[in-house]
Amino acid sequence: MTELPRLSRTERDVLELLRTGTEMYGLQMVKASKILQRGSVYVYLNRMGEKGYVTSRQEKEPTDPGMPRRLYQITGLGRRVLMAVESSENILNGWLGSEGTA
Repeated sequence: MTELPRLSRTERDVLELLRTGTEMYGLQMVKASKILQRGSVYVYLNRMGEKGYVTSRQEKEPTDPGMPRRLYQITGLGRRVLMAVESSENILNGWLGSEGTA
């Protein structure tokens, strides 16, 4: 039997932010999230890149002075994992909710 993919709350938050297809940089995600933290967002993004859930590229022309930023985007695998986790939660919640009515 195939194991369902698991996502930490932080990984799920990142994938939910990126699911629209818009590229975002790490600090932009921190500002848009209630749980991501400045000190750990890049650790999570790196791990998620290794798992194949996100890809990144360096911006061509920095809009601000300084180093170019990395822009992150959800992959097809990341989108499927997020959908699988959400579907399994919906099924479980439906099953748990129907227990009280039986």
